[in-house]
Amino acid sequence: MINQVRSELTRYLRTETVGGALLLIAAATALLWVNSPWGESYTTLAETVLPIKPLHLELTLADWTKDGLLAVFFFVAGLEVKRELVVGELADRRRAALPIIAAVGGVVTPVLIALAVGFGAPGMDKGWAIPVATDIAFALAVLAMTGSRVPTSARVFLLSLAVVDDLLAILLIAVLFTASVSLLWLLAAAATCAGWWLAQQRRIRTPLVYVPLALVCWYALHEAGIHPTLAGVALGLLTRVKPDPGEAEAPATRLEHLVQPISAGLCVPLFALFASGVPLDGEVFGQLFTDRLALAVILGLLLGKIIGIFGISWLAIRFGVAKRPQDLEYRDMFALSVLGAIGFTVSLLVAELALEGSSVELAKAAVLVTSMAASLAGSALLLRRGRVHQARRDAESTHPRPSRDMEEGSTK
Repeated sequence: MINQVRSELTRYLRTETVGGALLLIAAATALLWVNSPWGESYTTLAETVLPIKPLHLELTLADWTKDGLLAVFFFVAGLEVKRELVVGELADRRRAALPIIAAVGGVVTPVLIALAVGFGAPGMDKGWAIPVATDIAFALAVLAMTGSRVPTSARVFLLSLAVVDDLLAILLIAVLFTASVSLLWLLAAAATCAGWWLAQQRRIRTPLVYVPLALVCWYALHEAGIHPTLAGVALGLLTRVKPDPGEAEAPATRLEHLVQPISAGLCVPLFALFASGVPLDGEVFGQLFTDRLALAVILGLLLGKIIGIFGISWLAIRFGVAKRPQDLEYRDMFALSVLGAIGFTVSLLVAELALEGSSVELAKAAVLVTSMAASLAGSALLLRRGRVHQARRDAESTHPRPSRDMEEGSTK
């Protein structure tokens, strides 16, 4: 089981590395496109309505990527949360304590800083939630590209932290952005979730059951007034993660193999393409450092994540509440905390849900600028830590320590 979990973790990291690179390409394409002479075509495309008249759905192309394609991303996140809680790093309470505490610190501290900086500013009634989330794909992509020489425990810590972080962000979306709920449609969504769970218990494998259930669940939540991406989370959490005796792999593993490349290679990049198109003129750059909402997002992400993740982790280790991962030093944890300030996919989603008008573009620009700064700073720190660890390994290979048996023999 341990070897299976490790292989799944490795596969997940590799997939997210590719997805993170595609996400960056999509975001860069959007920024170049909207700030080019052809910027009007970008806006026209994003605002093109793609209706489904029988269902009375009239969403723009940008809304379809936000409400529809991101449901696939959240489904993968739900599968990952479930697997980590049942058979992964978070299944062991002692090993789970540190990433859970770090994730909570990395959610609460940005909120407190954002509220302190932007209190009373227009849009801050819900805009304080923008700097809450760490982007898994982006952060892991940076770690894979620049932190290959740091201990493997760094990847495990960051992944576990990001999983809990995403779960907390998902709960915030459910609470904050549900204005009024249609009880009838909510019951319909609950019925589809129950049907998914029952099909899992009956060991049904055909997509002819699961695909209709997923589509109906999405539509029911949309009509109920709840953000429909939560359908992905709910169904992911209801998927079985332990294989039966004689079963090659659990349903969650099969679905991750099938869906995750679609999420990382198509859904998230398309969302980034339509969410990152922010006009970056001189006026916007000037407002980034004068507007209180923008400052709340920037300082909430950059300072809040670093202080929350690293500071709370240090206190938890210092007072014996949690144990520091093997081979992971405090300076390594600080570098990972800087990567925690990369808030992209979920932060951009929250900005679109929480704000209106020009405030949306300003907040998204703040997220993009801060995420880029955090990725550059985190990369520099990881490269330096990688050189330290490599030099240590080279020294040990040149002057290997005596084995325990040799040490015991020399004392006899």
